[in-house]
Amino acid sequence: MKIDQLKQVLEMLDQSSVNELSLETDTYKLKLKKQNDSVVVSHQAPAPVAAPAQPVAPVAEAAPEENVVSEADTVTINALMVGTFYSRPNPDKPSFVKVGDQIEVGQVICVLEAMKLFNNLNSEVAGTVVEILVADGDLVEFGQPLFRIRP
Repeated sequence: MKIDQLKQVLEMLDQSSVNELSLETDTYKLKLKKQNDSVVVSHQAPAPVAAPAQPVAPVAEAAPEENVVSEADTVTINALMVGTFYSRPNPDKPSFVKVGDQIEVGQVICVLEAMKLFNNLNSEVAGTVVEILVADGDLVEFGQPLFRIRP
């Protein structure tokens, strides 16, 4: 599906009374669902897909041993759609979460914007934010890791 076609489908769904739409072909599976006046996009490729590239970050010196958290001790929250990552509801407001914050299941942790549709991303786990893997305004891919949470 080309981006123009996807945009047309999103606009039609937004203007219709339909709350959920699934589309499947030989090469992809797309599920669109209205949630709180916004459209949530879920995409799956049936064939195995290479892992998304990790965000490029400046190399920092190693942290002291007591501050190192292994990935085995954390849960990663990934992007549910392609879009722009926003850490706060608008530029005048504080971030939804910061490193060290305690979060609860269902708490809004960021906004993903695609084609002028702003979708809240709610946490699926409770715990402490250990790392935020993307910067405000970054373009993110479907499945890209966004947060690391220590349950």
